[in-house]
Amino acid sequence: MASPRFLLLFTTLSLTVSSAISGSVVEDLANLQPPSDFNTTIMKNCQHNPSLRYCNSSSMDLKEIFKFTIVASHLCNESKNPNCVHSFDHIDLRNRPKMAPLYLSYSFFWKYCPLTVLSIDLSNISLKGSFPKEVICCDQIQALDLSLNGLTGEFPIESFAPLTNLTFLNLSYNYFSESKISDSQFFKRFNDSSFIHSGILPSDRNYTIKAILLLVGFPISVILMAVCFGWLCFQRPDYLPRMFQRKHKFTPSMLRAATNGFSRKNQMVRSEGVEIYKGTLRDSTQVRIEIYRGCISREKRKEFVEECKVLVELCHKNLVQVLGWCRTRNQRAIVTEWTDGETIEMWLSGSAPPWKQRLKILIGVVDGMRYLQENWPEVVYDLRINSVLLADNHEPILSRFQVGDQYSNNKKIHKFGIFLLEIITNRRSQEFERGEAGLIEHVRDNYPENLHKVIDARMKLPENMFDQAKHGIELGLMCTDQSISKHPSLNQISHMINKVYESCLELAPQNHKRSHGDGVVGKDSSNGESRL
Repeated sequence: MASPRFLLLFTTLSLTVSSAISGSVVEDLANLQPPSDFNTTIMKNCQHNPSLRYCNSSSMDLKEIFKFTIVASHLCNESKNPNCVHSFDHIDLRNRPKMAPLYLSYSFFWKYCPLTVLSIDLSNISLKGSFPKEVICCDQIQALDLSLNGLTGEFPIESFAPLTNLTFLNLSYNYFSESKISDSQFFKRFNDSSFIHSGILPSDRNYTIKAILLLVGFPISVILMAVCFGWLCFQRPDYLPRMFQRKHKFTPSMLRAATNGFSRKNQMVRSEGVEIYKGTLRDSTQVRIEIYRGCISREKRKEFVEECKVLVELCHKNLVQVLGWCRTRNQRAIVTEWTDGETIEMWLSGSAPPWKQRLKILIGVVDGMRYLQENWPEVVYDLRINSVLLADNHEPILSRFQVGDQYSNNKKIHKFGIFLLEIITNRRSQEFERGEAGLIEHVRDNYPENLHKVIDARMKLPENMFDQAKHGIELGLMCTDQSISKHPSLNQISHMINKVYESCLELAPQNHKRSHGDGVVGKDSSNGESRL
């Protein structure tokens, strides 16, 4: 007995049929007779596989079943199935108009259609007349192709209800009568291309147009999508999913959109070669955009990008966050987070901040300087009271950087000394004819006897805090003294300022308690000690 995959499932009959393949189908049907034990073989087949169609027939005609096996063997070979003794997967009679009608005429074959047949291709065989309902007896099929024929009449939609496994149907290029709109649910099971020029659908012309549009429009749409994607990648990558965006890289189109076309309303500063704008990115992040215009060499542009790659790595609460850069032939731009606060210079001029807040500013500045010195010593920063920003929480923020060890540590300490003196005195170096040297000279001339002429009087310091400010002046002069070879380190400066700040916090409640009376500094009459 053959393998279970073979529909006929018997050996004796297979040997009989195999010997008859050399003759024509008509001759075999006329000359061959069922073997004597054919009935026994059929019974064994049905016991082994009760689902065979002839096993479930109400009246089992052995001659008819025998002819079915002969036609099945011939048709299996004609359809070029790989091994007709063990498998019968498909019926393929396409482009064979002389042979196909013969097999379609054998109704007994389709009555007992092998259960293994999953595909029937009867395309381009010059079929005429109505739909060949015989093939629907193979209700297990998954694919049916009757295209390129001359079939006419009504299409038997209701007969397709048992074909629940059918997923591919091609009736194109036939002449069926138009189907009713109420039957449209059937057509949703298949693609529109299944009914091109079939005459079945009410608007068959529309399907032709759609097919043409699909053939022409699809490649055009693919090209347009590719062009659009390319434009987004190079012009507006902020519209792409995050995985496709180039981190820290901004394009001129992104900056133009963020600043509303570089409008004057968004422009904060404009000077020769530099423009600063306030902008809003697509994700609503507010940014500061600093643009440098003018052509530079390719080597300089490359150096600029390498610098920016360092700056975006900076991460500290007292440093402005560099978000990225933009580089073209004619301009460079650095994009940083936006800080709504004012500069230290504006803060000093406007609100007369108390000594404790000034100390806190100094602590934050030194912390930022220490972070850069320990982690990014190649980063140079602009330490001036008109360039250091003040955030809403009164944290100072260093906002301008450059890569390149242009300043030695002594130079950085000197810059901090000037910054410290300006914080305490509320005087600007540019007020003096000699600039920074003039400020230092002014402080030295009044140190230590006339410091009340130097220290910002608006702070109204009690004596103990005035002494703290005096130590601050001493530290500033030490940092700016060019005659000494070794200046205090940033760690030492940080330690001293933090110690003064802690002392200031301890003194504040005492001074508040003492100043509840007259609020002036004087001497206690009994012991000569200072009091409020």
